[in-house]
Amino acid sequence: MQTVQVAFWIVATLVVLALAIDFINGFHDAASSIATVVSTGVLKPYQAVAWAALFNFLAIFVFHLQVAATVGKGIVDPGMIDHYVIFGALIAAISWNIITWYYGIASSSAHALIGGLMGATLAKAGTGALISSGLIKIAVFILVSPLMGLLLGALLMLAVSWLFFRSTPRRMDRWFRRLQLISSGLYSLGHGSNDAQKTMGIIWLLLIATGYTSVQDRLPPSWVIVSCYAAIAMGTLFGGWRIVKTMGQKITQLKPVGGFCAETGGAITLFIASSFGIPVSTTHTITGATVGVGAAQKVSAVRWGLAGNIVWAWLLTIPASAVVAAMAWWVGRQIL
Repeated sequence: MQTVQVAFWIVATLVVLALAIDFINGFHDAASSIATVVSTGVLKPYQAVAWAALFNFLAIFVFHLQVAATVGKGIVDPGMIDHYVIFGALIAAISWNIITWYYGIASSSAHALIGGLMGATLAKAGTGALISSGLIKIAVFILVSPLMGLLLGALLMLAVSWLFFRSTPRRMDRWFRRLQLISSGLYSLGHGSNDAQKTMGIIWLLLIATGYTSVQDRLPPSWVIVSCYAAIAMGTLFGGWRIVKTMGQKITQLKPVGGFCAETGGAITLFIASSFGIPVSTTHTITGATVGVGAAQKVSAVRWGLAGNIVWAWLLTIPASAVVAAMAWWVGRQIL
């Protein structure tokens, strides 16, 4: 009886830690979801975070849980996982998110979490516990999601420029200030759907590994679903202003029409990825869309040096978080 009680509190602590990373995810990636609407002046920062948080949570009513299923059952073998692995993955993801937030780097919370899960799993069970099909799908979309965002952002910008060729800049500005409210809401909807489900998948994996639910269950418990969406929405309310400046002002200067195209291109990419159960980086997606919009107007409008620094952060995220996770897994075995 005492062993069950100890196991319960260990699991409860890890669930709280997972919800903390979901909160940090919202805090960290809120910048990506609201940067354009803030930098164009359509909404004040406090209005933008409230708007984004609302749509983060509303995603619970729109999307199925394919991303949660991929993270919970499609990346590593649940039968090979224990609570030490989950501890290592969560500590690594939290550490990387805090480091990149502090330095204002638009890195990927999703890939930090996935890299952490991989690193801790490798430390415990080796490569045999990894599911190659899921990892290949994620690896492919590390490239596809920002490129798709870039292409859609550029095409939307060109299409809008052609359709409104005879409109005055003042009239376009007035129209797209209104439309950007819709596009930013849609992007935040996509952000909530993909990112909340990643942590949901981790908690689901933890519950399977510790025997609190079964691998045969089609969905995680309802309390897991609601708490993950609520945590990311609350994190978004607190925002991440350092990264807002990088995303919204330093890469390229956006007007409302550009913000609309970037957010819409990013939203479409996230909707497609979530529908197919692919956990992608919302940060990568909106960065690609922002670069696409800037390049469609003028190639020199994009600060390619800064964009290159962000790409380096992307490439480092998975291996760096994997190394931290392996060390955290060892520490977890000593203290849990």
